Amino acid sequence: MNKDQVEGRVDQVKGKLQEVAGKVISDEQLRAEGRANQISGKVQANYGDAKEAIRDKAKDIVDKL
Repeated sequence: MNKDQVEGRVDQVKGKLQEVAGKVISDEQLRAEGRANQISGKVQANYGDAKEAIRDKAKDIVDKL
């Protein structure tokens, strides 16, 4: 796992907690911020996943040489 994957998933969890807190206290802005943080975290985690996949493929190619 790389830094982007970890940070992205942490941001997703934080965003979910914000969204739930906003729902509990009826704060629409907090809910929206939570959803935005979830999306941002998902994008970052996917970026990290892609980097990891590319790194793994490159390693496989080098190992076959």
